[in-house]
Amino acid sequence: MKKTVLITGTSTGLGRLTAKYFAEKGWNVAATMRSPEKETELNEISNIKVIKLDITEQETIVEALKEIVDVFGKIDVVVNNAGIGMYGALELMEDADIDRQYEVNVKGVINVIRNTLPYFREQKSGKFINISSVMGRSTALPLGSLYNMSKFALEGLTEGLFFELKPLNIDLHLVEPGGFESNFGENVKFSTSKVIGDYDIITARVSEQLKAAQRPGATSNPIAIVKVIYDLATNKRTAFRTVVGKEAKTVLLLRKLLPIKTFLNMLGKRFVR
Repeated sequence: MKKTVLITGTSTGLGRLTAKYFAEKGWNVAATMRSPEKETELNEISNIKVIKLDITEQETIVEALKEIVDVFGKIDVVVNNAGIGMYGALELMEDADIDRQYEVNVKGVINVIRNTLPYFREQKSGKFINISSVMGRSTALPLGSLYNMSKFALEGLTEGLFFELKPLNIDLHLVEPGGFESNFGENVKFSTSKVIGDYDIITARVSEQLKAAQRPGATSNPIAIVKVIYDLATNKRTAFRTVVGKEAKTVLLLRKLLPIKTFLNMLGKRFVR
């Protein structure tokens, strides 16, 4: 019997690549997204089922899980990939931005896990692969305090769940990429103010860095992350945490070796002069 993977956030980027990769490897793939009616490419792949799922809306998760089990018989692995990044000076953030960052990156993952657990408990097996970030263990970019917060929370959530899920034969893994080729920088909208100009310079510099990261070869190829996810799903890798990318590994090594203020000051030299 083919194994089945549920992947959230497959309309673009890493989620889409992961869905296609698993399908190529012969898995049944539940490619979930908020607006499946807009999807065309994934619908053409025979072992991919495109399903509506908004991780912030409980009813869509419940319905999606029922549909996946009806179509494929079971769920073996869940890849919690869907997420967003709210960037900008915290003082300039709207309450709605703060709430949205937590709602998607933290509460959304909780929603998916809680609703999947009854299925995993019944079949006495299952695996959650949570896509975190190097910024879940160390800041790596200014103006990302909310994103940092959400990924730190995801790390703590996953560690805390280890104790209660291990006796149930349910595995947990964290994938922690650094920067990788994507349209992330193009989609970031920084909070700004016409009244407060104190953050304008650092905002411009961080924006420049994000745009530079989009150039070919400037950051890691996302397929490296996809392969790590697949290796974890197939037990080729078993580590609880997997850091992906030279940049991410360097940041975490320096974070470990240096006093925190030394590390932060060194990191900030590119942005604060």
